[in-house]
Amino acid sequence: MEGSKALIVCTSIHHKNTIKIANVIGNILVAEVIEPKDFSIENIDEYDLIGFGSGIYDGAHHKSILNLVNKINKQVDKKAFIFSTATVPVENFHKTLYKMLVEKGFEVIGHFCCKGFMDYHFTKYIFGGLNKGRPNDTDLKKAEEFAMKIKNSRKG
Repeated sequence: MEGSKALIVCTSIHHKNTIKIANVIGNILVAEVIEPKDFSIENIDEYDLIGFGSGIYDGAHHKSILNLVNKINKQVDKKAFIFSTATVPVENFHKTLYKMLVEKGFEVIGHFCCKGFMDYHFTKYIFGGLNKGRPNDTDLKKAEEFAMKIKNSRKG
């Protein structure tokens, strides 16, 4: 799509797992990667595609992502994609954000989720954390492949 512009809004807190994924996707899509606090709702019209991602907390994306989407006005002809890292990566965790984006008028054109290292609560003390070394090179390659699908879908 000539003249199209992509943006990625990402919250990555504990081990910077999700920002690794955001940067890989951003490189393929030639998209700036920012935090929700740096997103200017007034400039949303500059973008035809926006990716929203974070780690998963209690079965949903981080509250900073959900709060941001809640503030966005109804959109027309705007595409979005969702991504996350999680202890147990299942796209069902994208359900809340997906529903919010659709209600705001976004066409959600893809989802990506992979394992992320987690070492808080009891897991730190009992197991030394879960998913050590994740996201790994395989996860990053899958994120690249996901981004290529998104990029190719925009060429029409």
